[in-house]
Amino acid sequence: MLALTSDDERDIAGFLARKRQWVFNTVREMERITSDRHAVPRFMSGSKILYRGRRMRLTVRRTDGDRIDLTFRNGFIVDLPMWAGSDADKLVARELKLWLKRRVRRDVKEIAADYRTRFGLAPRSIRAADFANGWGSCGTEGNILINWHLVFAPKKVLEYVIAHELTHLRHRSHRAAFWDFLRTIAPDFEASKAWLDANQGSLSAEFLDI
Repeated sequence: MLALTSDDERDIAGFLARKRQWVFNTVREMERITSDRHAVPRFMSGSKILYRGRRMRLTVRRTDGDRIDLTFRNGFIVDLPMWAGSDADKLVARELKLWLKRRVRRDVKEIAADYRTRFGLAPRSIRAADFANGWGSCGTEGNILINWHLVFAPKKVLEYVIAHELTHLRHRSHRAAFWDFLRTIAPDFEASKAWLDANQGSLSAEFLDI
């Protein structure tokens, strides 16, 4: 075993001191970044909200009103009462989520009604819902569910998923007859299917859960 000289001991002590300082500085910097991240509002004027395949500008305006109001005019405009303080982010996120869910429910009903008129495809029921996995389902009794997160995709993609599930009213399996019939009611479905396959990982509402 080698004996350490006083110079060796000083070098080791200096090395350990520098490492301790580096660890201390690193931890402080991480704490500062985390603190800043929580302090900066996520839903403020200039933020971008994904809607129908496009990132739309969010404008948050403080008002003297007594309730939150959200409108859409080539972007989201949220009128936020002055009483909304530290909860402002949460309140804006809640209103956005409610608005998006209402909009996709309306879209689903309108698109399904169009297919019913043109092709006689009438499900027992059709509605937008929360999904753990998948974009749509058609039960054996003709009840169709559509993943509401499709509000973040282009409307043509939502139309494709609805047409896909409506096709299951005629053909339960994904055999050739299924795809042939789907092509007759949605001739360009391949482009929407390809878009969904490539972008499905980005269609999430987790950014609204704060």
